[in-house]
Amino acid sequence: MSQPLKHYLQFSDFTADDYAYLFTRAALIKQKFKAYDKHQPLTDRTLAMIFEKASTRTRISFEAGMYQMGGAVVHLTTGDSQLGRAEPIEDSAKVISRMVDLVMIRTYEQTKIERFAANSRVPVINGLTNEFHPCQILADLFTFIEHRGDVSQPLACLKGKVVAWVGDGNNMANTWLQAADLLGFTVHVSTPGGYEVNQSVAGVANNGCFKVFADPLAACKDADLVTTDVWTSMGYEAENEARRTAFAAWCVDEAMMAAAKPDALFMHCLPAHRGEEVQAAVIDGPQSVVWDEAENRLHVQKALMELLLLGRL
Repeated sequence: MSQPLKHYLQFSDFTADDYAYLFTRAALIKQKFKAYDKHQPLTDRTLAMIFEKASTRTRISFEAGMYQMGGAVVHLTTGDSQLGRAEPIEDSAKVISRMVDLVMIRTYEQTKIERFAANSRVPVINGLTNEFHPCQILADLFTFIEHRGDVSQPLACLKGKVVAWVGDGNNMANTWLQAADLLGFTVHVSTPGGYEVNQSVAGVANNGCFKVFADPLAACKDADLVTTDVWTSMGYEAENEARRTAFAAWCVDEAMMAAAKPDALFMHCLPAHRGEEVQAAVIDGPQSVVWDEAENRLHVQKALMELLLLGRL
């Protein structure tokens, strides 16, 4: 029986109950992966991956994940597809979605992926846009649960926790706010002036799920997780020098980690620039879980693709 059509375009597209299922399922899929126990529920299914932005972790995790689950992958980039150029996005969506079972898109404006999804016959996944990066936060939360909680009751360890976001008010920050609003934790946001999170873009009406701090050290005080991102996201390279100056005080250092709780974790979605947004002593230190976080993109996305195509198993 076919599943009702559902897309994953931003974190708020799913309910807390959906995430509880996804995290538990991801833990099972990861356990099977580690045991070399074959898990191929997506045999004969095809994933189309469309990249308008460069990618390492997103491409490898989706491509390897789909192959490991028995499916096939078609890889498209801006150079070898007509997406939004000679052909309207709506037309591309209608054609591509007749030939595959699932589409993952990594692009610029969120409106592009929304227009594609509105004309797609199959589920569409946001692999990153300027506004949101839901698959990364999915991996980050799963990593926190693995280290500080219980995958059989995955949401329990998130309630009441504090996540310190230090840096740019970008797609990651927007997605953290959505996650906090939905799952009951608080984000301490500290950005330089002019780089604040736009609450209307994040789409979060609940002011109680985040607090804004001018001082990044104050934002990290008693945090359970400290996390950051590059100062200049893809598409904003022209601002690189201005950002380097503006963000100088927003490098996550040992003092910030010392201000957080003693068992606080450090995360970064990668790639990282040591000496810019994070000190080497932090990202390579004992509180850093960035490599688990990167690997977990594979496992949570496998659970996500399975859910969108087959429903709850």
